[in-house]
Amino acid sequence: MRCIDSYKSLKRSRKCGFLTHKNPFAFLCFKKTIKQRFLKLLPCCTPSVAASVSQYSVEDDFELSTVCHRPEGLDKLQEQTKFNKKELQVLYRGFKNECPSGVVNEESFKTIYSTFFPQGDSGAYAHFLFEAFDTNKNGSVSFEDFVFGLSIILRGTINDRLNWAFNLYDLNKDGCITKEEMMDIMKSIYDMMGKYTYPCMQDEAPREHVESFFQKMDRNNDGVVTIDEFIESCQKDENIMQSMQLFDNVI
Repeated sequence: MRCIDSYKSLKRSRKCGFLTHKNPFAFLCFKKTIKQRFLKLLPCCTPSVAASVSQYSVEDDFELSTVCHRPEGLDKLQEQTKFNKKELQVLYRGFKNECPSGVVNEESFKTIYSTFFPQGDSGAYAHFLFEAFDTNKNGSVSFEDFVFGLSIILRGTINDRLNWAFNLYDLNKDGCITKEEMMDIMKSIYDMMGKYTYPCMQDEAPREHVESFFQKMDRNNDGVVTIDEFIESCQKDENIMQSMQLFDNVI
């Protein structure tokens, strides 16, 4: 049944322009079903966790007897993010349930992500996504890392979200996106979506997608896309702006 659902999701995503020249901003262009799968990767967003939040008291916020990494207190995290205390309770309970040690490493992250894209190979894309969440570059994502990133994706301003996405695409963090970096990203997305899609994806599709991306974003034709070019181009694209709203009011 999951494979059938995956096929239907891929078919819908193609129709909606998820992987077409019309919408090069792939990460924030997931339609509803794909968005739900991304949020399932973030286990604290599942309905079963959200439904049980009322069982927890404020005093019971952080049971840390079995946790190796001790996160910041709720009040501090509330000040640093755009989540309220109840939302942070929900997020933490889910994170702790999936990651009892208090952190998730890259291999675990990839394993979780792969279950929602069984028709393809999501390893490379999960690696890029993990790197974006691992802001301390210590090889693990703590609850703080997770909730800071999620706060930007779900509650950040347009500029906040665009900056986060640019950082995802800027693989070597030198302040610009090259065609080589974008090709790596596009290949990872096509690998993740799998070969059994409708209509079938052509081998040249990733390269064509990259060329379309640079034609739209590289305003001065110098072969790289800067953060200013990226933000300006995205803000002028109605399709991209609409796709970013898919993450509003998720929690």
